[in-house]
Amino acid sequence: STLVLSRTIGGAKNWINLGFITVQPSEFVKVAFVFAGCATLERIMTARNTILFVLFSGACMVPLFLMKDFGTASIFFVGMLIMAYMRSGDWKTVALFGGLAGAGAVTVIAFLPYVASRFAVYRHAWEYASTGGYQQTRTMMAIGSGGLFGVGGGRGNLDLVAAADTDLVFGFVSEEWGLIVALCCAVCLLLFAIYAIRSTAYSRSAYYSMAACAAAGIFLFQAALNIFGSTDLLPLTGVTFPLVSNGGSSMAANFAMLAFLKAVQPPTRPEPAAGAPAGPGLGAKSLGDLAGGKAGDPA
Repeated sequence: STLVLSRTIGGAKNWINLGFITVQPSEFVKVAFVFAGCATLERIMTARNTILFVLFSGACMVPLFLMKDFGTASIFFVGMLIMAYMRSGDWKTVALFGGLAGAGAVTVIAFLPYVASRFAVYRHAWEYASTGGYQQTRTMMAIGSGGLFGVGGGRGNLDLVAAADTDLVFGFVSEEWGLIVALCCAVCLLLFAIYAIRSTAYSRSAYYSMAACAAAGIFLFQAALNIFGSTDLLPLTGVTFPLVSNGGSSMAANFAMLAFLKAVQPPTRPEPAAGAPAGPGLGAKSLGDLAGGKAGDPA
């Protein structure tokens, strides 16, 4: 339905205008992708489940290619790799998928001039400062002018550039609030990833571990695309900075993804009511207490 009803914005046909609001369905599909993908791989790693997972991943990514939303497609692919590796632990499978993705990327660049133009500007933004590299050069100037502490809220100039509060938001935050604050936003997502990895030791099931790591990995990879793309360290893909960029669809989907990180925590036992006797594991201080009396009491 998105292919039929959507309109093209920024080269990608992935927005549906409902009149009172514009929605980007691919953001919500990201949540369903993690949920369904982990649910499929949580079962025994059989050839059937692996094929189903690959087919499901393809069904999510092929429409994104048709909509020319290659940045989101790459995010889905990274999520697929994380889930597949966590379930199988096989680097050969990851390498195979990576090789197929590389071949697909070369094909896309060869046959789609719109994508090829992005790669032509890559690492040459200052040579195309008035054309294809306009956004990246203005972003880098904004980061430089903001310094470590910024020029102050509402005092920057990057907001005059298109997509300043979405695709170029790292430069926007750096200019007005300083590079330190902008880097802290990125470090927060890195901490999410560290927390997800550490939580695998006590997670309630394989599903929660895979979902948390996939969500954190998607956050981190998407932030890297946003930061490095806007500063010409990677091709500009036009993806948002999770939990920072403006946009209702992106923000709602990101909060839904945070639920995977929250759900990985093991259930905690309730505290005993005041005056209630302590049971095993709920406040008993010694083996004597569990036996019916304190140490030294007469039998």
